[in-house]
Amino acid sequence: MHHRTKGTGANPLRRDADRTRTHMHAAFALTCLLAIVVGFALGRAAWTDGNHTAENVARHRHNVTATTVSETTYRAGDEPSSRPISMATATWHYPTQRRHTETIPVPGGTRNGDTVPVWVDDNGKETTAPPGPADVVLNAVAIGTGALAGIVLVGGALVAARLRIVDARSARAWESEWSGIEPLWSGRPRPGQGAGDD
Repeated sequence: MHHRTKGTGANPLRRDADRTRTHMHAAFALTCLLAIVVGFALGRAAWTDGNHTAENVARHRHNVTATTVSETTYRAGDEPSSRPISMATATWHYPTQRRHTETIPVPGGTRNGDTVPVWVDDNGKETTAPPGPADVVLNAVAIGTGALAGIVLVGGALVAARLRIVDARSARAWESEWSGIEPLWSGRPRPGQGAGDD
């Protein structure tokens, strides 16, 4: 039993494999702690950057009122399962002296001559709304959670692989030691041992 722990007060049944398993579980716990810290730090950084970006974008986005000059038509959604998007040609002024006419998404049931809100850039071209606080938070949570999950999964996979190796070595060691002890314990002769052999 040369794999047993040596030292004063040590458990004689504790093997190197047992110590390795304990170290691996401790390493996984530290990996989880590291994942939480890194996930929080990246999420906070993404939230801060997202707020700055949203503020910069909002400075160059303007909400104006457009008037439709056509009936509503429908365009297929971006995804095969998504609902059709209602579209209409509309006109607006931005800056004040510049007239723009584009086909834009409109609420369902919009008629010719109705007014609809539209977001435009500094040149008056139709664009998307600036990201809101919810968008910033969702992006930060997604980045933080993704980092946390990635670190935990990679750390868990490495620990699991190491434990498999330890278990395989431990099983081989037990089998080898048992083959030497079992004949003495059971009284059966070992392979190659005669009836009168000691």
